[in-house]
Parts: sequence; structure tokens; C-alpha cells
Amino acid sequence: MSLEYFNPVRSVYGAGTLSSLPGLLGSRRAILVTFPEARALGLVARIEALLKTQLRGVIDNLQPNPDVAELTAQYDAFWAHAGDVDAIIALGGGSAIDTAKALMVGTQSGGFDEIMAALSAGRAITPTRVKTLIAVPTTAGTGSEVTPWATIWDRRRQVKHSLHLAETWPSIAIVDPELMLSLPAGVTLHSGLDALSHALESIWNVNANPLSDTFAIAAAREILATLPALMQEPSSLALRARMALAALKAGMAFSNTRTALAHSISYEMTLRYGLPHGIACSFSLPMVLQRALGRSIERDRVLARALGPLDQAPQRLTSFIEQLGVKTRFADYGVSDDQAASMVAHALTGARGRNFIGTQAMEVA
Repeated sequence: MSLEYFNPVRSVYGAGTLSSLPGLLGSRRAILVTFPEARALGLVARIEALLKTQLRGVIDNLQPNPDVAELTAQYDAFWAHAGDVDAIIALGGGSAIDTAKALMVGTQSGGFDEIMAALSAGRAITPTRVKTLIAVPTTAGTGSEVTPWATIWDRRRQVKHSLHLAETWPSIAIVDPELMLSLPAGVTLHSGLDALSHALESIWNVNANPLSDTFAIAAAREILATLPALMQEPSSLALRARMALAALKAGMAFSNTRTALAHSISYEMTLRYGLPHGIACSFSLPMVLQRALGRSIERDRVLARALGPLDQAPQRLTSFIEQLGVKTRFADYGVSDDQAASMVAHALTGARGRNFIGTQAMEVA
């Protein structure tokens, strides 16, 4: 058997590691991309104090789940004045890091329309210029700090695009659990369930291998043990640290496998029903687990290592999610049985759905 695992991101983990940013940045000049509340939380001031004159600007007019309409204006403005900047520091959750990934690759024209035209047509994108990306997550869940993917939403057309280039890997990830202490309960929950989905989705995946499994098993077990306790004690730095490390491991797992059916379902649930990503990609996990069981003896063994005995695993997973206050049935979100069946069938044909181990067997059945 041969296997391959690749992740080029230098990951720096631990409480207080934000202070290592100046040394990691070196002599480069940077711009900060962050979420609107970061200034009120004192995070922008911390970055300004650390970098002083090396910080050449702040972009903080971000919206959740970056949309092409917003990104176009941000991108065009960034590249019109990017000559004085060597690096982008993305501070925040998935939306901030995804926005930074979209900004970091320059086009021949200097406009974002060139990227969107290529994504829409399925054409390759060859950047003419690239900025270094340092990702500093403030949530424990997205995994975007150690993956090359950026999700770009086009709500007007009801389409989701995935930007994925060799150039969009972050150079450095700084995972400092102290930055997560102020997270609201909802964000803590959503990001934690997103991380659990990343871990499980990388196991019931045609691209899984023993190295990705190692990260995924460890991540799933730690999230199942830690997330309920963290929801009860959100000010615990020890619990924040455990979740941050678990989410990092989940990111390492799916950085090589990509996600699968639950995420494929999530895109339509977000676009059509407005579900936050962490809920949209996790509410269906028990259903997808039930479909995965028995498809592969090898995958069943790995799932058992992550979840325990498999005979009641879907029920236990359902109880885990619902005890956190999240419903696990399509009907709970206004989706009828017929609509759900159609949605799952469509999701199986998508790029992420085809990663699911049961896809070929279901197509034959």
C-alpha cells in the first residue's frame, strides 16, 4: 500500500502564540483582514501594537459567508493599492480567512471579475501575483487556516463556488486559544460542530488514508468529549485549548481528503434555508453515518475507533447533537421528506458528494 499526505502550512499552536506574529512576519509589510467586531474586542489594537509601522492597513468590513458582490469591491480596492503590502494577516473565523484567500491571488486585469469568470466556467486560474497569507483563527472549527479552500457565495444566482489553488494555502497558521475566550455561545457551538463534521467527513471519504485517519479519529474523539463541557464553561482556557487543537487536527484531516456528503447537503441548506454553516453541515451527520455504515469494512473499523461501538452509533450521535440544542431532521428546518430525498440525491452528484464512500453503491442500487 502507498499513501500520500501533504500539508505545507507551518502551524504554531498554544496560548499566547499571537505574540510570535512579528517574528513570523519578519520584515514583510502586511494588511489585516478581520471581522467588524475585532476592533471593539481590542484585537485590532493588539495587532497594531505588535506590528507597528509594518501594518499598512485594516480591512474589517466583512460579512459572514463572503459573497461575490462584496468581494468584488474589496478585491478591486485591495489590488489597486497592494504594491506596499507583502502579506495578508487573516484574523477571524472562516469568513475572514476565506476573504483573505480570495484577495491574496492577483489577476492580470487586477479585477475580481477575472477570477469569477474562471470559476463559473470551470477554467484554471493562474495568478500573476500572490501575497503571503498568515491565518489566525479566532474560532475552533473552520480548518481554513490549514487548507487551501475558500468558499465564495453568489446569493443572487444561488450558487456556491470553491476557490482552490496551489497558491491559496496559508503560509503560517497561528492557533492561539486565548483569542477564542470571547466567542459567543452560538459561534462556539457552530464552529465546534463544523469541526466534528470535518473529522467524520474525512473518515467516510474515498480519499481517506491512515495518516488522515490519525488526525480525524483524534479530532472526533476530542470534540465529542470536550464540546459539551465547553458549552457549560466557555471561559475555561483549558477547554478552549482542547477544542482549538481538535479543530486543528480536523483541519489537517480534511485538508487532504476534502469533505463529503454532509457538506454537499449543507450548501443548499445555507443558500435556500439560511442555516449557518456549522448547523447546515452537522445536522445530517447521523443520517450520513447510517448510510456510511456497512459500505466498507475498513471504514467501519476507523469509524468505530472514532465513535465507539457502531451498533448504536447513529443514535448516540443524534443524542449528542440534539443535547446541544441542534435538531437533526430535515423536517425541523422546513424541508419535506420529498424535498430532502431530492436534496440528498442531488448532493451525491456534487464534487463533495462524490467523495462519500457510499456514492457508487447507491448509484448501482
